[in-house]
Amino acid sequence: MSVDLSGIKAEKVVDARGSACPGPLLEAKRAIADVDPGGIMEVLSSDEGTNDDLPLWAENVGHEFMGVLEESGYWRLFVKKSTD
Repeated sequence: MSVDLSGIKAEKVVDARGSACPGPLLEAKRAIADVDPGGIMEVLSSDEGTNDDLPLWAENVGHEFMGVLEESGYWRLFVKKSTD
């Protein structure tokens, strides 16, 4: 079952567009603290490296990487915070 990411309303949106790696990942790491367990964080990034970094980080710390949507000039990446 795939999730329709375009309809997701994130609890926290991190706008890291214009920030180069590792900026978007660092901003995401800080912002996830403001998300309730089971909540969703959306990261906006214009740095293509985030598409590799964010899923790896999420997996390493136990969050669920939900996927990525490509927009014009940037990406929207979705992470569901672990409930542990």
